Amino acid sequence: MADEEIRPAVAADVPVVEDVIDAAFRPYIERIGRVPQPMEEDHAANVAAGKVFLTGEPVVGLVVVEAFEDHLFLDTIAVHPTAHGRGVGRRLLRFVDAHARALGLPEVRLYTNALMWENQKIYPKYGYELVERRPDGPYDRVHYRKRLL
Repeated sequence: MADEEIRPAVAADVPVVEDVIDAAFRPYIERIGRVPQPMEEDHAANVAAGKVFLTGEPVVGLVVVEAFEDHLFLDTIAVHPTAHGRGVGRRLLRFVDAHARALGLPEVRLYTNALMWENQKIYPKYGYELVERRPDGPYDRVHYRKRLL
């Protein structure tokens, strides 16, 4: 797993992007009482915009990122449940840091649903600090940032 590359998604990858996101987020529907936002995204548009990066053959993980003037926003990180415990998420988070640095951005920002408490245990282990918790439409979100000094 450590040698697998992380590559930009192409149009032919859209079905697998949808499959990995669906598999990763479907278990949360009942807990949060609605479809998680990543499942409702326009995956084809994100791929076309160069925001999606994949890993694995077959693909088992991905990130969706967007560069802003002062930070890289980690919109989605998804690991297929069949690949849990294999270091895929850790590798993707390291990639996000490296990608932000390559773009000259000083920090990574993200948020997670407050009911996805597993994420709230993971992100601080990788250097993310809690910024705030606030509602955003129908979602209760916990915001994090990681400064890349």
